[in-house]
Amino acid sequence: MVNQINAGDTAWILVCCSLVLLMTPALALFYGGMVRRKNVLSTLTLSYVFMALIGVQWVLYGYSLAFGADINGLVGGLNYLGFTGVGALPNGDYSKTIPHGLFAAFQMMFAVITPALITGAFVERVKFKSFLIFSLLWATLVYDPLCHWVWGQGGWLKQMGVLDFAGGTVVHIAAGFSALAFALVIGPRKGYGKSPMEPSNIPLTVLGAGLLWVGWFGFNAGSALAANGVAVNALLTTNTSAATAGLVWMMLSWLDGRPSTLGIATGMVVGLAAVTPASGYITPLASMVVGAVAAPLSYYTMRFRDRRKLDESLDVWACHGIASTWGMLATGLFATVAVNSDGANGLFFGNPGQVGIQLFAVIVTIVFCFGSTYVIAKLLNWSIGLRVTAIEEEVGLDISSHGERSYS
Repeated sequence: MVNQINAGDTAWILVCCSLVLLMTPALALFYGGMVRRKNVLSTLTLSYVFMALIGVQWVLYGYSLAFGADINGLVGGLNYLGFTGVGALPNGDYSKTIPHGLFAAFQMMFAVITPALITGAFVERVKFKSFLIFSLLWATLVYDPLCHWVWGQGGWLKQMGVLDFAGGTVVHIAAGFSALAFALVIGPRKGYGKSPMEPSNIPLTVLGAGLLWVGWFGFNAGSALAANGVAVNALLTTNTSAATAGLVWMMLSWLDGRPSTLGIATGMVVGLAAVTPASGYITPLASMVVGAVAAPLSYYTMRFRDRRKLDESLDVWACHGIASTWGMLATGLFATVAVNSDGANGLFFGNPGQVGIQLFAVIVTIVFCFGSTYVIAKLLNWSIGLRVTAIEEEVGLDISSHGERSYS
């Protein structure tokens, strides 16, 4: 029956909610292992703090801006401020078989991890106070409106027929191109390109990557918002894309020397990011193509960034922005209503127009997120400054910003 709580769906989304929250500490480990010893705690904190910051912002007003009553297709109204009216009953627009509060909680976990992804661009040099202000502004002015455009009832991109199952635009393109904009404003780390900046703990990063993979099942399969065949398909496509991208990345790094452990883990994450928008609309075999193409795209984007001496430190742009740009376009190619009747057919199933819709959404997301982030970062840099002092950077942010050491 429509708009009636289903115990199985509710139990499944409760689990997925927990899995997606797990991804934020997993991301902290993934990033933390790639920085120098003197900045590990700082890097962990940049991710962890979002569980507190956005955990409050989302309840106060973030959810209302993203999923409240539509205002001209651009943003949600204020009818859900403080989670007013967000309770145990289903919401017919979003959660027909689960409590409205559970839908809001599940979406909160997406809002938590998305700005955390951006932190990879400015680790080891960002001023903590400036970072907190930027994060709150970005969540409010960039994430929440974009979320409404793509997923909110009445959102203008949703009305166009854009397919984004679990966050290709809202999460990964938004974070990737925002990271690029922030990196251009804050500038490179002291000694970048001259002094060695080797990862301090690759096993920590590999552990983080493994936990991200597990959490991603909640991220993608949970976006079906039900324990059904679409959720199963999303889990299979997620796993297949990650596996394929990891193998291709391993071969690419092997051709360039040796099969890098860090590279294999990175390739797996790239495959996960790439398939996110497509996971609930394409077959497992198509997801193999998604992962196989995403790996070289991101691999050589990282090479390009390196040649340009751009210190977008942990390659958020290449791994999330570029991979999910391809994933959005691949959705327009491989989507089929045989997998998800609530979706649409793509080019290879008789609907070439879907590619144009997906491309338009990608361009809009890139321009909006890059431009908005660049302006916010520039204003903060001009007013209170984005960077720590040269001495604080030299000492390391663990000590200078937090007064603690990660290792004795």
